[in-house]
Amino acid sequence: MARFELKLPKMGESVAEATITSWLKEVGDTIELDEAVVEIATDKVDSEVPSEVEGTLVEILFDKDSVVNVGDTIAVIETEGGSVEDSTPEVKTEVAPVAAVTEAAKTVEVAKETVATPISKTSESGKFYSPLVRNIAQTEGVSMEELETIAGSGKDGRVTKEDILSYLENRSAAPVKTVAKTEVKPEKKEAVKAAPVSVNGEDEVVEMSRMGKLIAKHMVDSVQTSAHVQSFIEIDVTNIVKWRGKVKDAFLKREGEKLTFTPILMHAVAATIKKYPLINIALNGDTIIKKKNINLGMAAALPDGNLIVPVIKNADQLNLVGMTKAVNDLAGRARDNKLKPDEIQGGTYTVTNVGSFGSVMGTPIINQPQVAILALGAIRKVPAVIETPDGDFIGIRQKMFVSHSYDHRVVNGALGGMFIKTLKETLEAWDMNQDF
Repeated sequence: MARFELKLPKMGESVAEATITSWLKEVGDTIELDEAVVEIATDKVDSEVPSEVEGTLVEILFDKDSVVNVGDTIAVIETEGGSVEDSTPEVKTEVAPVAAVTEAAKTVEVAKETVATPISKTSESGKFYSPLVRNIAQTEGVSMEELETIAGSGKDGRVTKEDILSYLENRSAAPVKTVAKTEVKPEKKEAVKAAPVSVNGEDEVVEMSRMGKLIAKHMVDSVQTSAHVQSFIEIDVTNIVKWRGKVKDAFLKREGEKLTFTPILMHAVAATIKKYPLINIALNGDTIIKKKNINLGMAAALPDGNLIVPVIKNADQLNLVGMTKAVNDLAGRARDNKLKPDEIQGGTYTVTNVGSFGSVMGTPIINQPQVAILALGAIRKVPAVIETPDGDFIGIRQKMFVSHSYDHRVVNGALGGMFIKTLKETLEAWDMNQDF
């Protein structure tokens, strides 16, 4: 028998850690080659980690909701024959909090004489604490209030194992009674907020999903960061509607892809951004970063109602066929939760299609650290004044509103308005006789 270490794989250049959301296998289960073992989640995308070998799962090293670094061993699989690949001492330390705490020997002795207080994984301030940190805090008698005072060196200020152990070493000289005192307070607080109760016995209390919490925080942070202002314009897309109706069957037959309005509009947006590069920027403090590449974010709805924003890289370099394939591929894999972490990062401008839900227009929130976002409204048949050399008359036209939200700190009304005016001119000048 040999032991194979299943490690958290690299998921992109800027992804350093992930949260374990659920184990798909239990200890003792047989695992096939490439079979999914565990589900993980980064800031916005969920994915599965497959096994690289066949064998039996003999050890799970991290619990659900644990935050794991890329490259860490998360499980051990026993295989037939082959070389032995033992779990590293570092991993053993991660799954044995009490052993890790022996680094602060004096504090451990204090903990043995006190009753530990349960620590919530999320504090009132919104900080997340991994199971390892919570176990150490509980064993050492560190209250939630005390835990909140520890400066975290992890991502987004998260408290790591090293942070809490360092804190315990510096705190080891404190009297035992001080530790005991701090334990009483969180017990009262935990008891108060332990179980939310319906106010009338009929309402249902539902905890927000992990992604829902992340999206909520992202939206609030954006509104508090950027000075949002909007410009609106109505676009006559009658020629585009007629052209698509004429070529969509031939497009499907030749390219094997459905031609929707989204890639047509995204293609025009990319071309417009190229004319107005100051829309394609990011703001970092007092510094403006002009982005070289035009990477279009495309807001897509997930089955659970949440949104995700896959990114079409170098969108201005794609023709209509290439844009259609990119849009269809990303949208399809977004619905199936099969996007890779790199595919939702690096966006420089975002487009959201509020018209897919029947909305005429919307006022979208900027996707930080970008400075603008475009909302596409529903295409509708409306009566319109048509100007001709022989006079004006009323006719039926296909029209849509687009809403442009932009950060008024760096994008003024002239630039924000001219951007969508140029987009309008591009779409209304659509050549009915062009090929695809």
